[in-house]
Amino acid sequence: MFFQKEIETMPRQKIEELQLERLKWLVKYCFDNVPFYNKRLSEAGVAPEKIKSLSDIKYIPYTTKDDIRDTYPFGLFGQPMKKIVRIHASSGTTGKPTVVGYTKNDLENWSDCVARLCAAAGATDEDIVQIAFGYGLFTGALGLHYGLEKIGATVVPTSSGNTEKQIMLMQDFKTTALVSTPSYAQYIGEMAREMGVIQNMNLRLGLFGSEGCTEEMRGQIEKTLGLFATDNYGMSELMGPGVSGECEFRCGMHIAEDHFLAEVIDSKTGEVLPKGEQGELVITTLTKEGIPMLRYRTKDITQINYEPCACGRTHARMAKIKGRSDDMLKIRGVNVFPSQIESVLMGFDQIAPHYQLVVTRENFSDALEVKVELADSSLLENYGELENLQKKIHHNLKTVLGIDTKVSLVEHKSLERFQGKAKRIVDLRKS
Repeated sequence: MFFQKEIETMPRQKIEELQLERLKWLVKYCFDNVPFYNKRLSEAGVAPEKIKSLSDIKYIPYTTKDDIRDTYPFGLFGQPMKKIVRIHASSGTTGKPTVVGYTKNDLENWSDCVARLCAAAGATDEDIVQIAFGYGLFTGALGLHYGLEKIGATVVPTSSGNTEKQIMLMQDFKTTALVSTPSYAQYIGEMAREMGVIQNMNLRLGLFGSEGCTEEMRGQIEKTLGLFATDNYGMSELMGPGVSGECEFRCGMHIAEDHFLAEVIDSKTGEVLPKGEQGELVITTLTKEGIPMLRYRTKDITQINYEPCACGRTHARMAKIKGRSDDMLKIRGVNVFPSQIESVLMGFDQIAPHYQLVVTRENFSDALEVKVELADSSLLENYGELENLQKKIHHNLKTVLGIDTKVSLVEHKSLERFQGKAKRIVDLRKS
């Protein structure tokens, strides 16, 4: 299903012509309306007329999250506050929140982008969609809310938490689609099973985002809830959800290329990588007025496929996020992504899809402990079976990661459940 078929199936040449037209507009807009960018572009010798082709974007300096924090709260806004009709912000767990603003036009474009990804995933005006993201300054809930309403779906804005009530409403309203983080979806499924009502659920579609999810974890969620799960991608700095999303073929997330220009760079050197190579995703917002972004470094690791999709969409597709460059753990010189560990763990039926990674430093050497929750506490009664399981997990992790890890099997339901983004890494090296 398409929401804006003419745009979503535009030939590659037309896409790039539109991107260039909008990139030229954006650079001039930033130069004229955002003092920060005027200074940054001037120092780099980039006047608006210097942008004559898409490749000329290489002359523009990168924007980082630190730039947003350094200009807190409204220093990167491109319009006066009387033109800003909504403000969102990140959680600010590592300092001041990153604040973003939207004009009326921004909100219209945002809901269009979200409507596209919802339609691509299979949502229709027949669906009753429960949004179990937290409402508030976080962009996820309201982003999906307005996009789903735009395609005519019935939205149930339950927000996150109060899981038993979530499940009651799913049964009573005959909810057909769920919006949440993957980890919270798994928790809802666990709780529904414990309540003995899993068979009463009518869910057919999951629209998941806000955190990474491996194919193996997604398979677990689909098995638990009996639905078809899709990923979507976005972040508040760029717009919120709606930057990209999967179609029914799930062979990459379609980027809304008429609104976003994507590049992939080497995180260490900043050099743009050839098409198809894996690296850090950089996004330029081509239509944002409230807080435009020139070459924003997302720190997310992915690769981009520019071939048309079997669904008929021609916009480029980004692969599932492998991890974040700042989430990557460096253990004894080896780069380790949590997604690699998750893929290994999901291969064992005896363990639950809940884990924690604890990093410590002893005698000037890093150590990684993988705490894994058992699916059934009765396994604790069979020491031989428990020891065998531990050895198998250890062996598989060493094969994939190339380093030794400590594997600790813990009781069922002893690890924390998350209603928002899962926090799986505990780094004790500094303490």
